[in-house]
Amino acid sequence: MGFEALLGNDRLKQNLTESLARGHISHFYLISGPEGSGKHTLAKLLAAAILCQGTDKPCGRCTPCRKVLDGSHPDFITVDDPEKKTVPVDLIREARADMYVRPNESEHKIYLFPRAQDMGLPGQNALLKVLEEPPKYGVFLLLADNPDKLLPTVRSRCTELDMQPLPENILRTRLRRDFPQAQEADIAAAMVRSGGFLGQAKALLESGGAVSAQTESFVRAFSDRDTLGLMNTLVPMEKWKRDALAQTLESWLELTESALASRSGIRAVSPLAREMAQSRSSPELMNGVRSLQKALDYTQSNVSPAAVCGWLEWALR
Repeated sequence: MGFEALLGNDRLKQNLTESLARGHISHFYLISGPEGSGKHTLAKLLAAAILCQGTDKPCGRCTPCRKVLDGSHPDFITVDDPEKKTVPVDLIREARADMYVRPNESEHKIYLFPRAQDMGLPGQNALLKVLEEPPKYGVFLLLADNPDKLLPTVRSRCTELDMQPLPENILRTRLRRDFPQAQEADIAAAMVRSGGFLGQAKALLESGGAVSAQTESFVRAFSDRDTLGLMNTLVPMEKWKRDALAQTLESWLELTESALASRSGIRAVSPLAREMAQSRSSPELMNGVRSLQKALDYTQSNVSPAAVCGWLEWALR
């Protein structure tokens, strides 16, 4: 198995394979790259490789590998609270204390920090104490979208693994496989907008492919300058809850911004955004962006949905 499940990044995978074959395991790895670059995939594969009992690490077949890959290994521990904007310092202190409790099943005990850049200074200082003198069986995997937010004293103790964009042929092949119904223009736009990272490209195609009936109606009416069609779209929305209205307005705003960017030469992933870009001028799209942003602000400021929809119908004429 090895690290084949991670696309691209051949030099990184080769270096890790050779290092593990020699029995060289770092206490601290910093895996950095933008969202959707494969950080979590690499972290799981690396944890499996460190705990693996087979050959061609990670073998993917031994009990430790299977447990890591399905998230049930007691010596592979995630330190995070996704509900909090910053990783609570108490969680980091608990992990620091737990590190000195020997592993349950394996020779190593691995702690995954999926949002290392969100630890904050108190959390990083708490972690630094164990980074200075870790037990021989301890391994930390720090994942960071922006490693520059980490203290230099933390980064200096880490083996840095930088995720790289995928080669165009690999990215295109995977997107065609995962999105067989997508138009070639959509795939090409997702490749450019994602910067070559698979996760971002997939998110762009997913968000651009599935839209609500109200969104389709809005785009058609706005593109065709159809005042009656716009009114027919907005009037039923006057009875919506604020949260539902805000969510829809956000999607309309995102489409209109994408259409405006398309007018500037940046490829739009969504066919609806491309339709708007072809039928409306840049000033008209800018007015649409401003109006939708203002409508969204009104909605989030407790203005009634009926008043917001009535105003928006007037503003977009």
